[in-house]
Amino acid sequence: MLLLAFAAPAAVHLAGLLVATAADGGVAAFADTAVHLTKPALMPLLAGHVLARGGPPLLAGALLFGCGGDTFLQIGGDTAFLLGMGSFAAGHLCYLVLFARHGAPITGRRSRTAAVAGAYAAVLAGTVALLWPDLPPELRIPVAGYSLLLTTMAFGALRAGPRAALGGLLFLLSDTLIASGLAHWPQLPAPQFWIMLTYAAAQFALAEGVLRAAADRPEGRAANHPALQ
Repeated sequence: MLLLAFAAPAAVHLAGLLVATAADGGVAAFADTAVHLTKPALMPLLAGHVLARGGPPLLAGALLFGCGGDTFLQIGGDTAFLLGMGSFAAGHLCYLVLFARHGAPITGRRSRTAAVAGAYAAVLAGTVALLWPDLPPELRIPVAGYSLLLTTMAFGALRAGPRAALGGLLFLLSDTLIASGLAHWPQLPAPQFWIMLTYAAAQFALAEGVLRAAADRPEGRAANHPALQ
């Protein structure tokens, strides 16, 4: 039920972004109001779903830090943007702790692991290098530092399985779209729709991935055993 409570406002939010972009007058104003009301509610509802399923409280905390980031970014302005980025960064730190606690070591040949790590590092370095000249000077260092943490989180998500790994990649994509807007690069039509679509999908995939990884651990299986209920 709580998952539906997350999915319904997420759909309303995404639809509102499309309508607000395409319409004008009263319709656009109504859609914009729906967007602003639903955005801060998304991650708390997903956090409620996590807790209802017996998920780790730290996972709910990561999602609530996402809510803080959503709220600050919605306020607008450089100070609010930096506070929002800091809140998202705290969420990424929570995810890294969760991957260490509930994930499994990345298996396979060392050369393959090194190649994957190299690919993430190359994406990080290439993205920051391309964005750097076009970012506002006061945001260059914060964006670069945040990008390093975000990429570390996305790589670490591999430990929690394919769903979490997908979530990490989608988070990278979503925040790269935000950064491209800061750099005044050409944007997709309705850019906020694509940012929020990939972001909401990222948080959902990360949450589901961590929930599954936690349940697959020996202590998670023991907690869910019928004889222990």
